[in-house]
Amino acid sequence: MTFAVDEINRNSTLLPGVKLGYRILDSCTSSRWALQVALSLVGGDEHSCGQPVPLLIGPASSTITIILSRILGPLSVPLISYQASCPCLSDRLKFPNIFRTIPSDIYQARAMARLAIHFRWTWMGAVIKNNDYGHFAIQAFQEETKGKGVCLEFIETVQRETIVSDARRAALTIQASTARVILIFSWHTDVRTLFLELAKRNVTDRQFLASEVWSTSGDILKDLAISKVASGVLGVAIRSATIPGFQNYLRSLHPIRRPDDEFLREFWEKEFGCSPHAESFRKGSLAPCSGTESLKGVQNHFTDTSQLRVAYNVYLAVYAAAHALHSLLSCNRSTCSSPKHIKPIELLQHLNKVNVTTPQGEMFYFQGGDIPAKYDLVNWQKTPEGSLRLVLIGRVDGFDLILNESAIQWSTGSTQVPVSVCSESCPPGTRKANRKGEPLCCFDCIPCAEGEISNQTGSLHCERCLSEFWSNAKQTACIPRQLDFLSFNETLGITLSTIAVSGAAVTTAVLVVFLCYRQTPMVRANNSELSFLLLLSLKLCFLCSLVFIGRPSVWACRFQQAAFGISFVLCVSCLLVKTLVVLVVFSSARPGAKALMKWFGPGQQRGSVCLFTSIQIIICASWLSLSPPVPQRDLGFQGSKVTLECAMASVVGFSLVLGYIGLLACTCLLLAFLARKLPDNFNEAKLITFSMLIFCAVWVAFVPAYVSSPGKYVVAVEIFAILASSYGLLLCIFAPKCFIILLRPEKNTKKYLMAR
Repeated sequence: MTFAVDEINRNSTLLPGVKLGYRILDSCTSSRWALQVALSLVGGDEHSCGQPVPLLIGPASSTITIILSRILGPLSVPLISYQASCPCLSDRLKFPNIFRTIPSDIYQARAMARLAIHFRWTWMGAVIKNNDYGHFAIQAFQEETKGKGVCLEFIETVQRETIVSDARRAALTIQASTARVILIFSWHTDVRTLFLELAKRNVTDRQFLASEVWSTSGDILKDLAISKVASGVLGVAIRSATIPGFQNYLRSLHPIRRPDDEFLREFWEKEFGCSPHAESFRKGSLAPCSGTESLKGVQNHFTDTSQLRVAYNVYLAVYAAAHALHSLLSCNRSTCSSPKHIKPIELLQHLNKVNVTTPQGEMFYFQGGDIPAKYDLVNWQKTPEGSLRLVLIGRVDGFDLILNESAIQWSTGSTQVPVSVCSESCPPGTRKANRKGEPLCCFDCIPCAEGEISNQTGSLHCERCLSEFWSNAKQTACIPRQLDFLSFNETLGITLSTIAVSGAAVTTAVLVVFLCYRQTPMVRANNSELSFLLLLSLKLCFLCSLVFIGRPSVWACRFQQAAFGISFVLCVSCLLVKTLVVLVVFSSARPGAKALMKWFGPGQQRGSVCLFTSIQIIICASWLSLSPPVPQRDLGFQGSKVTLECAMASVVGFSLVLGYIGLLACTCLLLAFLARKLPDNFNEAKLITFSMLIFCAVWVAFVPAYVSSPGKYVVAVEIFAILASSYGLLLCIFAPKCFIILLRPEKNTKKYLMAR
């Protein structure tokens, strides 16, 4: 303070013609004594040479500052504190006369919160002073980390009166905790006691975050007993600055030149063990100094100006007062105040307007009664001797965190950032699921469901992919769904194709047998012309199933249904006419039956088949011209593949095609059933009955299977129904005939066939 006042008094531009005076008094950390001293200065007694003091710098304690503000507030006497950091002092309605050159504690708590967020420490413990300082700080920390995924496993409180038991309790909690990073808002004496307790229990694997109250404490740094526990401490400290000329000023101080300086005299006696004033020598007291003593070679905390923190705050406070006075005196003559009659309220008004640049080039101004938040970030690092040293590793400027991470030495002794989490972050492809009854930081990682993704670490939710996309194997990205259809290259397609071709080949073989033996009674007795037409239609049925396999196209979708519908109607029509012929033949012995036979000659049989088939052709032509099936992607089926299928634009058309086939099949089945017991050694009506039973059973089962099958398996079901019914007709009708023709030729005679 004296250095700053002397520097200002030498400045010819700041306060020209005006010299600042000062009076330094010790409050002894007592609110009662501080109040007595402050009132004496403001009232103007012997402490202030009879002149009222218009402005006070101090005190250091927030509690004493609050008391002084309430007493001096009505007098509008401004107080500039250099160390009172309670957030409550920012309330201008309650404390309009308080100014501070130290930021509010709320900003250091926010800085520590940003450090926790920056290093992804989501699971922490806290030890706080059981007073407003500790509770305000931890509240600000929690507000800053709210919604950022940071949780406190525990909050332990300590107080000076019961520090031993409190420190023991807190140490046990820390030892049992799973949190690896511990936040401490408390005085350095409390922290030292806590560290001693931790050292007894050999708890050396915790990373401590220090508040500015103890982050630069020399007492803890020098204590070798707790160096293992305190190593790696990361702290927020009052920002440091250099004051040019201050070191030379300190080393040039001498009690001879400052005989009234009681502080300097006490320091001199402790440092050199002698009394600087010879006239004060008495028996039993210190011997007088020789006069050659000097601070130039002394190395201690008093002469160390490498990191001026609180001292710089005092320096700023003096300059704030000087600039407010300069603003007050630099006025129009009509409103100008006399330097000898400065009113506190006038000085208070001008302090609110202070906005200057310090000799160090720093912009300085008050926001209300506070200054912008600026801090140093410090790290406690081991020295080769085993002690700890303070290393500057970054700074906080407002909301900006400037950090040199490579310079940090952590509690583990390495440069690897400690991990302090309750649960490891959920990797992409998973989501968080909170554990019941536990903090939000404790969770399980649940894999995303199929069709959902999370592409960020720690996702709370999985996002569903759009309908044309699907999740990849790791559930981290949506990829286009692959087109899927029944292909000739896959196992199912190859199997069905093989069965279809085999069926066509067997049908061809039967056709060849019937051609070779067309003059035999077995072939001639069973209406050889209709048999050949039936074999041809069965071959078409087998081959039409191949049209359903492969990539659907516009023409493929139209042709497959038409080929299927017409082939089966041709086949069933042949069977129906065959059945009618059997009934008519066996009824020929009845009176009037000869007239009926005229309507079932070879020409009429061919005409009937053509008529029945023509009706199906008309249905198919109408359906395909009005609302044909078209290739379409089926997005309804959830999977990595999207089915390309022939979508039925008109269900009515498809129903008519199937319905007409079903009508002919049911009619044929009914007639064949009626003719099954007609007397004959080889009654074809029995074979037709069995074949139509199989045919109807297959297609009745087809409907629910078709409706419920997913994706390309719809096509596979329809192909299976075509092949199953075709094989049923082929085997039931032609297998017995081929057996007799090839293996029992003795039965292939007219006599045997006509026998009853």
